Amino acid sequence: LKVESRKLKVASRHYFQLSPFIFHLSPFNLKYMATLNIKEYLDRDEQKDLLRFLTAGSVDDGKSTLIGRLLFDSKKLYEDQLDALERDSKRMGNAGDHIDYALLLDGLKAEREQGITIDVAYRYFSTNNRKFIIADTPGHEQYTRNMITGGSTANLAIILVDARTGVITQTRRHTYLVSLLGIKHVVLAVNKMDLVDFDKNIFDKIVSDYKEFVAPLNIPDITCIPLSALDGDNVVEKSDRTPWYEGPSLLDFLETVPIDQDRNFEDFRYPVQYVLRPNLDFRGFCGKVASGIVRKGDTVMALPSGKTSKVKSIVTYDGELDYAFPPQCVTITLEDEIDVSRGEMLVHPDNLPIADRNFEAMLVWMDEEPMDASKQFYIKHTTNLTRARVDSIRYKVNVNTMEQLSVDNGKLTTDDLPMKLNEIARVVFTTGKELFFDPYQKNKQTGAFILIDPITNNTSAVGMIIDRVDARDMVTEDALAVLNLPELGIGPEHYEAIRSVCKELERQGVSVKCITENK
Repeated sequence: LKVESRKLKVASRHYFQLSPFIFHLSPFNLKYMATLNIKEYLDRDEQKDLLRFLTAGSVDDGKSTLIGRLLFDSKKLYEDQLDALERDSKRMGNAGDHIDYALLLDGLKAEREQGITIDVAYRYFSTNNRKFIIADTPGHEQYTRNMITGGSTANLAIILVDARTGVITQTRRHTYLVSLLGIKHVVLAVNKMDLVDFDKNIFDKIVSDYKEFVAPLNIPDITCIPLSALDGDNVVEKSDRTPWYEGPSLLDFLETVPIDQDRNFEDFRYPVQYVLRPNLDFRGFCGKVASGIVRKGDTVMALPSGKTSKVKSIVTYDGELDYAFPPQCVTITLEDEIDVSRGEMLVHPDNLPIADRNFEAMLVWMDEEPMDASKQFYIKHTTNLTRARVDSIRYKVNVNTMEQLSVDNGKLTTDDLPMKLNEIARVVFTTGKELFFDPYQKNKQTGAFILIDPITNNTSAVGMIIDRVDARDMVTEDALAVLNLPELGIGPEHYEAIRSVCKELERQGVSVKCITENK
């Protein structure tokens, strides 16, 4: 095995350097590789699917410790990392005589001093069945934006609960944020079961409380696992100390949870990123398939022009494809020469997205500077960039109680309306041009956007679109611009033409009240 190990290290050094998180020369991997040649192993490794997941929970619930234990027990640490971990545990660990696995992830000086997580830490590892990217997100309320960042690409969330305290305010807040991000798979990891003697009744009570709270949030897949991150119970292997628990260990569940159907394969959306024109004979539209499936010969429509054509070819670096699906990056050529440029979208003509300038969305404010409602922001949606203004804030959400706070119900004053760092609100927008979108719960890729401050270029907020809003519903009657035609001295023969102008302005998002009779 040692001789084989040396051969493999030499033969494949360039691959391992390029992909340290895809492949790892642990003794377990070497033993597995001994039955395969290197090419077969690497080919099989490339075929593994990728699971992105985040951990969330209250301070000191053991998020970093759990991930550290997961890496340690699944033999995904190098020897120098283990030596450094043991040395750091004695010097600055918070786990007594145990190895402090949290130090594997809490790398900032402030994190180690306080024993907490502040920034989002990403870790990569793989098993024989699947590749993983872990986002270790902070538990403090003041770092809500960090959790949103870590969870924006996650397929699954592990919500940690301390067995001694059960479901608390932070548990509810994190679960609400997970549901807001549209994450479909949630693991409730009841940690520190060793401190309550692995009592089944305590575990059942926590599970019952959590499921009662989470019912209105419509999270489709919830799995509850009792574990001890520090001792490794039910983390990688099933524990003898929980004979009453019949479910899988955490790693077994992560390896087998089905995520293939989490993407939208029904609604074809292809935002064009770039028009590729290497020579006179080739004109292709580059982009990433956001959702749906496209095949050679399919009829597609370009938005906003509405022109249609057929797919002539689907081109990649490795050759042409018969069909493409998310999240593949491809170049599509069309049979007809139609004008398509960056920011436009190719779709199937019998399955169109919503095209509108007015919509409402759940917004998470991520800028240190409070919202200035009079400012026009840049909005980045798929490959589209345009101006946007905030028309109104319907209500804010108290992330700890999920209570809606608005001026109408008396729980907010006008001065409290502008959003501040980490606040979440339901907001109505008007954009400078039509966007092509779907509700976020239906299609994450075309339902998400960011707001950019035009002065500082900071990302001010991230948003999840709920639905379109009719122009007449966006403002009150008193707030409409008014044209009193008799007072302006305009004769009745021009009224019909002016009404037509007002209707067209309303269609474009500018509502005008037209008065044709004196009171």
